[in-house]
Amino acid sequence: MAGRKLISSGSSFEKLAGYSRAVVDGDWVFVSGTTGFDYSKMAIARGLAAQTEQCFANIRAALDKAGSALADVVRVRIFLASRKDFATVAPIVGKHFARIRPANTTLVTGFVDPRMKIEIEVTAKRRKR
Repeated sequence: MAGRKLISSGSSFEKLAGYSRAVVDGDWVFVSGTTGFDYSKMAIARGLAAQTEQCFANIRAALDKAGSALADVVRVRIFLASRKDFATVAPIVGKHFARIRPANTTLVTGFVDPRMKIEIEVTAKRRKR
């Protein structure tokens, strides 16, 4: 598999900020930091658990458009608003990645929108199917 393909979620922010939801480059898929926004409604839940689940829904959608899947993820980076949030997020991430077990880095950081509590980015290798 070769070439470069840009994947969009349809968010107007992608054009404004000059990025893609995901980029396919050869056998690799790089999914941008993905928040808990429901892009179809441009709304975000208040709770951390709901935002985390929405992150995974958004990531799955991007991977699907890229010809990949959550099972193909080799690297995940998780950004949290507070270190105390790890206790809520870890079991949810574990539920989605229990069999996959990608390399993981988790950081505590600030976000551009104060409603955001989590952001997740992943790298996946497209498998020949």
